[in-house]
Amino acid sequence: MQSYPNHWEADVVLTDGGTAHLRPITPDDADLLREFHSRLSPETIYYRFFAPYPKLSDRDVTRFTSVDYEDRVALVATISDSLVAVVRYDKVAPEEAEVAFVVEDGHQGRGLASVLLEHIGAAARERGVRRFIADVLPENRRMINVFREAGYTAQQTFDEGVIRLTLDLQPTDDSTEVMRAREQRAESRSIARLLFPRSVAVIGASRTAHTIGQTALRNLLTGEFQGPVYPVHPEAKAVVGVRAYPSVLDIPDEVDLAVVAVRAEAVAEVVDQCAEKGVHGLVVVSSGFGEIGPEGRARQDELVRTARAAGMRVVGPNCLGIANSDPAVSLNATLSPDLPPHGPIGFFSQSGALGRAILQRVAERGMGLSTFVSAGNRADVSGNDLVQYWQEDPATEVVLQYLESLGNPRKFVRLARRLAKQKPVVAVRSGGSAQTTPTGHAAGGLALPDYAVTSLFQQAGVVRVDDITQMFDAAQVFAYQPLPDGPRVGVIGNSDSLELLVKDAAVRQGLKPHEPVNLGPQATAEDFDRALEAMLAAEDVHSVVVVFVPALQPIGDDVARVLRARAKDSGKPIVTTYLARQGLPEVLRQVGANGETLRGSVPSYPAPEDAVRALAHATRYAQWRNRKPGRHPELPDIDRARARSTISRALAKSQGSGQDIAWFGGERRYDEETAVSSEDARDLLASYGIAAYPDLPVSSADEAVVAAGELGYPVVVKADAPDLRVRAGGTFVRADLRTPEDVRSAYLSLHDRFGAEAELVVQRMAAPGVPTVVRAGDNQSFGSVVSFGLADVTAELLDDRAFRLAPLTDMDAADLIHAVRAAPLLFGLPAGATSLAEQPNVEALEELLIRVSRLVEAFPEIGYVDLDPVLVNATGAHVLGARMWLREAPEVRPDAGPRRLRGVTF
Repeated sequence: MQSYPNHWEADVVLTDGGTAHLRPITPDDADLLREFHSRLSPETIYYRFFAPYPKLSDRDVTRFTSVDYEDRVALVATISDSLVAVVRYDKVAPEEAEVAFVVEDGHQGRGLASVLLEHIGAAARERGVRRFIADVLPENRRMINVFREAGYTAQQTFDEGVIRLTLDLQPTDDSTEVMRAREQRAESRSIARLLFPRSVAVIGASRTAHTIGQTALRNLLTGEFQGPVYPVHPEAKAVVGVRAYPSVLDIPDEVDLAVVAVRAEAVAEVVDQCAEKGVHGLVVVSSGFGEIGPEGRARQDELVRTARAAGMRVVGPNCLGIANSDPAVSLNATLSPDLPPHGPIGFFSQSGALGRAILQRVAERGMGLSTFVSAGNRADVSGNDLVQYWQEDPATEVVLQYLESLGNPRKFVRLARRLAKQKPVVAVRSGGSAQTTPTGHAAGGLALPDYAVTSLFQQAGVVRVDDITQMFDAAQVFAYQPLPDGPRVGVIGNSDSLELLVKDAAVRQGLKPHEPVNLGPQATAEDFDRALEAMLAAEDVHSVVVVFVPALQPIGDDVARVLRARAKDSGKPIVTTYLARQGLPEVLRQVGANGETLRGSVPSYPAPEDAVRALAHATRYAQWRNRKPGRHPELPDIDRARARSTISRALAKSQGSGQDIAWFGGERRYDEETAVSSEDARDLLASYGIAAYPDLPVSSADEAVVAAGELGYPVVVKADAPDLRVRAGGTFVRADLRTPEDVRSAYLSLHDRFGAEAELVVQRMAAPGVPTVVRAGDNQSFGSVVSFGLADVTAELLDDRAFRLAPLTDMDAADLIHAVRAAPLLFGLPAGATSLAEQPNVEALEELLIRVSRLVEAFPEIGYVDLDPVLVNATGAHVLGARMWLREAPEVRPDAGPRRLRGVTF
């Protein structure tokens, strides 16, 4: 019976793009282990056992396969039901264990040892192991390099002909970076195997016109795929004039990619045959899977399990397909007959239904694609995989993504941030008002309001747009024009009305337009040329918008030629609204007659507002890319051991009753019974250098007077209950109480108003300032998230909040404060102030945000922290109210731990 954590099982991508399944060993693996050992070469056996060991005894097999998953743990890697690698550790001291590997000869060099080390290390840390010891023969250079290149802190000694390596298993920046780099290379390679096949089989190729199978076959053939195409049909000798085969197993040559177009019920048999054939990847265009409900979802999970176990990746099911316009490949494995020409744009679409319309729209825009993937139900290959591939793909300069959900939002943000530092990433995420995942897709409900998702995308440098039209508008600038160096926009045109529209639109988009240069309705191409030359030469002009409408007699494409000529020589972007004729002038198209990308092409838009909006996207992206990356400052007064002790104590008190709190936006649901005590909350905050003002609960006017004397005057008396500010305005607190009579009167007044509805507390008064709210917690999709806003009724009702992912850099913290609409209140003088010395200390607020972000990132047990209010005045940021909810730590946090593919049910 299984007695190990579920998350110890995982599918992983290897360095050559194939896949393997990792899981703990069990006694049922006895025969697999014997067969595995029998396939090992004498050299590999000698490296593992330091002696000839041609056969495992029954005692050996029992010892190796029977582990307790505590002091003795072993993981195996399997491919197509064959065991291909084993790693194990055995504790030799309370925090120390001996680790050993063996990888089958035919699978060495595929990265199995490295990924097994990551997973066994994570399992060991869960069991209290802090160090690994590995004894390795000096001539076993490959295994020595696995340990040395893992990124862990390591020590090496040599004794009696054996090298002993000691690894500190505490993750470091180096070990994390090594893991991420290997993940990127492996996942990129797995996508490259799909997009660069040497041969393709169409399984389900039909002799009936306009069927899915025949459409897929015809598109491969008419798209001039550069390798052989094999139709698979159980009876036909040929399909559309190409020799057919009864099954993929009957094809005499190797098959790299299989397009599967059979009934859903028959897909499982086809996948088994592809696995036996050694196919590298599957594109499943068939429907009838997760999109139809639980039965289809079970069928979908089985498809992915079988494929990954055999080393295959899956695009789909229920997808449009994949395409690669590289002339050396010319792959059109989609259901769309017409693909845009070769170009610099990579496109990922979850929607198969919209995929064909999207491709048509790209072609109409005169743009070109490098690669296209429609993932459908996205059971395996996702947008994150494509982001990994496009980072290294020299043919892709701009990335477009149409997203309906995010399978691993945390990973998406991390990968997109890294890619966006090199290439623009433009995303449409539909269903922004919904909090659930579309049917058929993997779990990815965001559980955050739509504007919060947008702010997290912005933090990662992702250009999020509202619809497909805006996506292509932005892509035209990114793909064919340089990025602007700043927000100053020059405007040239021959129409006062259009020029004013441009100016107004630029102001609304946050750009800084110059006064338009109006050339008059009779302006010639030469007039436009001179004006453009002067404007592009001006240092205070970062980009140019040109608007043109014809005079009574159209002047042909002369103005368009001027725009193109100037754009070729300019380092500044030019966009235009060109209304001289019906349709786009050929000289403004982005793709030439032979399919080549035309650099310097000037994007033309049907309306000035469209042109300005696209330019604004490019400007904001350029500012994000050019900004300083920010740093994680060293913070004093952080005591992780104290924090851990406080959490353990608080969880023991609550008996594990803590639960996830819905804390996004204004929809906050509190369960006061599961909140930790005020004392524990203050203690946990203090362990990270955050001082929260104590408050004393009182149940009578006399108790209130005594409490005030203990705290010291002046004090406040307030009603302490969630959401009271919204329901009671400012009437739930009595401030600046300086005498016992003041305290007694305040208590009686609040008690008469609220009765038993709210507990009354007494608290020392802070100097006047700007009240704010800081909330943080572990979001089910994105991981640790911090939100910020002002603590007043208007901000609450308008939900004026901003969000960022933890941990925050100093730049993130500053951006988070500036992102709320009410932020100007923090950067002026408060009411009654007479000097700059009384200005709110925003730097202290930034440090508080950083500290809170470090706390929730370090401890996943913290489900939710609510600091309300945080009063920001000249002396600092003062936490006057603090609530906290704990929970049992999740087994696996989003995008945390060793590398793994998005899971299916094992």
